[in-house]
Amino acid sequence: MDGISALIVDDSSVMRKIVERSLRQAGITLTQVFEAGNGAEALVVLAENRVGLILCDINMPVMDGLEFVKQLSGVPNAKDVPVVMITTEGSEAHVVQALSSGARGYIRKPFTPDQVKEQVIPVLAGKSSCP
Repeated sequence: MDGISALIVDDSSVMRKIVERSLRQAGITLTQVFEAGNGAEALVVLAENRVGLILCDINMPVMDGLEFVKQLSGVPNAKDVPVVMITTEGSEAHVVQALSSGARGYIRKPFTPDQVKEQVIPVLAGKSSCP
């Protein structure tokens, strides 16, 4: 798989690094990694940069992940960019809400690199990856 640029959106800088490391351990070659602490910051990053993958937490201050995903449709640099939600929210309702908002995959915290690989590789290949 060719290298891709990714945007990791999470209010925890430690979690952003864990996600990045898990992507690399899953065998995904990252050419560039952008980070944002909430959905509003992520929209600013996307206004200036094109990415091939977005991994986004749901529960964040300022703008949560669900609102961020809903707003992506109006962002030219985010057209057809797959979004995988990463969150502690485990309820079926949150899964349905995230996927109906435009996410293509869903990973529950805590996760392993294998779980990241299992969810992200199919999404990058253009298939929906619902747990």
